Amino acid sequence: MMTACNWRRGALIGLACILLSGGLWGQAADAKTSQSGAATAAPEPETKQHDDVYLIGAEDVLSINVWKEPEISRTIPVRLDGRISLPLVGEVQAAGRTPFQLEQEITAKLKNYISDPAVAVMVQQIRSKRFNVLGQVVRPGSYLLTNSTTVLDAIAMAGGFRDFAKQKSVYVLRRNADGTETRLPFNYKDVVKGKKMDENVRLLPRDTVVIP
Repeated sequence: MMTACNWRRGALIGLACILLSGGLWGQAADAKTSQSGAATAAPEPETKQHDDVYLIGAEDVLSINVWKEPEISRTIPVRLDGRISLPLVGEVQAAGRTPFQLEQEITAKLKNYISDPAVAVMVQQIRSKRFNVLGQVVRPGSYLLTNSTTVLDAIAMAGGFRDFAKQKSVYVLRRNADGTETRLPFNYKDVVKGKKMDENVRLLPRDTVVIP
């Protein structure tokens, strides 16, 4: 009789130990998972600052969104005179300004008609900061302009000369503010030899490099 009681008592104690150890193990696992999750959790993303560097140019395409005002919101190209036109706002100078500056002016004009307008301006397509390469190159066309693009860079971007290109007679057509064009000569043979390096000018928006 005593042996049976002792066996039962031992079994109950063993079962209690198993249950207790299982609970402690689960708590430890939960704590470990919590600590691991805290350690690997991604930091909150920084708020992206508004684009206050890029200057809008003629022929750029702008996306203008006025919250809860679909009649005013639209995608619109900047005219060659650098201006855009919006309902209630009228004519606004866009070229030469940043998207943030344009937002501020549109917001100020809309306050006469809308209570606390929320305006967002984004450059959807960059068309003003481009140049053209025409003539005897592998890939003639329009290319995106950077601040350091030269005539040599333009020829390289266009894939180089074709077999019968007149490498000494390359020139750049540059549009002036009054609508006229200036022709800038470029002798490739001399420039690659280190001569007439002043002819390897930095390109401006809407310049056209011509390879006869």
